[in-house]
Amino acid sequence: MGDSTGAVPAVTGAMSAADRARFLEQGYLVVKQVVVPGDLERTRAAYEGLVDIQRELWAAEAGPDDPPGGAWDTEPQPRLNLTREPLDSRIPWEAAPAIDLWLGRAHEVSSALLGLDDAAVTEMMLMCNPRQDHGSAEWHRDMYPPIAAPLQGYTDDILENGPRYVQWNISLYEDDVLWVIPGSHVRLNTEEENAQLLADPLQQLPGAVQTHLDPGDGVVYILPILHWGSKYSARLRRCVHGGYSSLTSYRQPAAFENLPAASRAPWHRWAARASEAVTHTEAAFRAALAADPAAYRAALAKLTPGRGEKGERLTTVYLAKSARYLLAAKRPEAVTWYGDREPAYAADQHPTTLHWGAQMHERFGAEEAVALMQRFAPLQASLETDEPHFTPGFQGPAANHLFDRMPDLTLEQLYASWGSSEVSYVRN
Repeated sequence: MGDSTGAVPAVTGAMSAADRARFLEQGYLVVKQVVVPGDLERTRAAYEGLVDIQRELWAAEAGPDDPPGGAWDTEPQPRLNLTREPLDSRIPWEAAPAIDLWLGRAHEVSSALLGLDDAAVTEMMLMCNPRQDHGSAEWHRDMYPPIAAPLQGYTDDILENGPRYVQWNISLYEDDVLWVIPGSHVRLNTEEENAQLLADPLQQLPGAVQTHLDPGDGVVYILPILHWGSKYSARLRRCVHGGYSSLTSYRQPAAFENLPAASRAPWHRWAARASEAVTHTEAAFRAALAADPAAYRAALAKLTPGRGEKGERLTTVYLAKSARYLLAAKRPEAVTWYGDREPAYAADQHPTTLHWGAQMHERFGAEEAVALMQRFAPLQASLETDEPHFTPGFQGPAANHLFDRMPDLTLEQLYASWGSSEVSYVRN
């Protein structure tokens, strides 16, 4: 059995250059006392109050054939999301310690690991224990290439530029559920891993390391690392879960207005930054429409400052998908979906992959959406496969899309295609 302390020593003090180097190499770090002992009880109480509110919501949503508690009684991992409706609009002032947890050491560490002055929270969640034992989850990477990009796009970008997003598990009680495969965040699956994942994705993989968290400790990791929820038992579990990025967005900017001013301020700051990012994304799209590679690359430099060529390529794949979802909003009959997951994703938003949803869609008309998709048509076509493709360990089924390798099409070839109108992606 693995041991987290043997692979990556836990971080006990200030974040150092050596800590960040280990994090970039291994893909994860255990950080001691993300919640300091003096704050632990009030943080637990704040989250338990939110659990009570969410349980009321689940009970109200329960159908006639469901148990009285609804999802609380049935889910293998009941999960609260403080940044999603309807819970986000019901957060009382007493929940301030639950919000403040994200503004303390986790924020400081995340900013250092991402190389940012002020990393933004993406989503704030809480994972709870089920009412009865449910066993383990499947090994997985928290991504699905047909709605984002092939795995190589992520790994190349991380190796060249560092991560764009970091994710946390912060335990309010003792926790050893999470296992990771060190280094898997910057490589494809091995043949041995694929064979075992296809045979039985519920069992421990070779080289796996178990993370051991004392109350208040956290583990921070780089997606798309291979990881595993090893056991969802009835043992008390309250594991704060979410992440940080340079980009974020909130559906209800006023959702936290019940909180003290100090707890509200960062979210207003990050929302303003997100609004700027939407504007930069629009600028990139309009540069593509104008067939102006220089203006397009300038917009990318504002969206993702400091990224190199690999980062520009991954960002362009994200934008091609965002343009696809813009077309789906304006001309739904023109889009053929890769699978069942894509329509719901297209209707939502995902800022870390530059999918801004309705706030972007309202800036373009239907004809512009058609023309924009034509600009990205060569890239979109290069991502598609003739037959359904599948690699185990991703969060979705087989699809006519590359899962592992990035396509051969270069950015220079894409930009060159903007001088031609011969290729049309739109299916009539």
